Amino acid sequence: MKAKRFSVEQIVAAIKQQETGLSVAEISRKLGIAEGTFYAWKKKYSGLESDQVRELKQLREENERLKRVVADLTLDKVMLQDLNSRKW
Repeated sequence: MKAKRFSVEQIVAAIKQQETGLSVAEISRKLGIAEGTFYAWKKKYSGLESDQVRELKQLREENERLKRVVADLTLDKVMLQDLNSRKW
């Protein structure tokens, strides 16, 4: 079975439906997801608006990219120090 991708707006709307009183089983049946998936979404996105979720995702991606840059630069520094410490 092909995995479905849900937009941020759909996820936030589903959480808001549950907050208004719809049961988790009913929402899960409508969306065709497992209840565990809904609870994972709720844990991750509860209390956020769709624009905040989008911003959070962008910040996480930027943070990941910056961590990779720092790791690469640290590796370069260590290699250069190792070469510099050798006696030719």
